[in-house]
Amino acid sequence: MKAVIQRVDTCSVEVEGECISSISKGLLILLGVSENDSGDDVTLLARKCSGLRIFSDDAGKMNHSVKDINGEILVVSQFTLFGDVKRGLRPYFGDAAKPEKATVFYERFIEILSNEGLTVKGGSFGAHMHVTLLNDGPVTIILDTEALK
Repeated sequence: MKAVIQRVDTCSVEVEGECISSISKGLLILLGVSENDSGDDVTLLARKCSGLRIFSDDAGKMNHSVKDINGEILVVSQFTLFGDVKRGLRPYFGDAAKPEKATVFYERFIEILSNEGLTVKGGSFGAHMHVTLLNDGPVTIILDTEALK
């Protein structure tokens, strides 16, 4: 699994011109699931995201997690994180999980974060979405469970 995590002041998702989710201060997580991912990957990545210390303390040092600041999380599915452009210029998405698997893992990821007491919202799996965000910093972290093992 891969995640692109952005620290945001606000973030929202629109589908067909209608806002379906929005958060205030917290994290936007763009989440990609691969065919090789397991349930252990979901748990590992969710726990890493919730504990990631990328919010500033009183001294201005990144020392707080989204839990510490009572922030919110918006999770958006994004199979394009597994786009491979080693050959040519058109991405190959063969390593991305099929929707049946990816949907289950996406929902489980949100469930794990919610069970940690966090306010978690989602996009619309498989829909064409417009994501608007006010990046705070900007701070962007990329996680890949293959590199975390």
